[in-house]
Amino acid sequence: MRRLRILVADDHEAVREGLKAILTAQDDMDVVGEAADGNTAVAQAVALSPDVVILDVSMPALNGLKATEQIRSQCPAAVVLALTRHSSDGYLHQLLRAGAAGYVLKQSRSATLLHAIRAVAAGGTYLDPAVAARAIARQHRPAPATAIGVADPGLSEREEEVLRLAAWGHTNKDIAAHLDLSVKTIETHKANATQKLGLRHRIDIVRYALWQGWLKEDG
Repeated sequence: MRRLRILVADDHEAVREGLKAILTAQDDMDVVGEAADGNTAVAQAVALSPDVVILDVSMPALNGLKATEQIRSQCPAAVVLALTRHSSDGYLHQLLRAGAAGYVLKQSRSATLLHAIRAVAAGGTYLDPAVAARAIARQHRPAPATAIGVADPGLSEREEEVLRLAAWGHTNKDIAAHLDLSVKTIETHKANATQKLGLRHRIDIVRYALWQGWLKEDG
């Protein structure tokens, strides 16, 4: 089993120690480094080439947003999972635009964090359900068609199902196994759905899912 190489970046030593204890107890995870500020997080990411960087949003020297941008630019193979106490959906959209693959609240359960790490490491996107729910509550209607595509795209039932699962962070392989279809078929359904909606990037899929109310915890 290939073990995930993880860099932990948080300015509070107690938080770092707690995260390391949780992660090193997993059979598929190794903590390869840590950082107490944003500049160090970027430098460590470049030096260590981790699979996942768990990054606190509120970091000294270089904040989480800027650190995320630099890590994604200088170490594109690493994915960033933002960890924060902020539940504002404004932070969510800013981090996704900066290149973060996921967003988890510090007050969430350990199981949520572990699930998020594995999801983003597999190429998916993970949004903490509590954050997604707040974002949904603030969105009373879809964005204009120019922002997310046509208002009535005519998605097939299967295309919508695939897009929903993709928005939750599942990879094409995961979705194929779940629906008992080939990966190629999943890729085709996703491509058709994104073309109909005018979506080009992962953040576009997540934004559309938020507006449609697909990312509720019980969804």
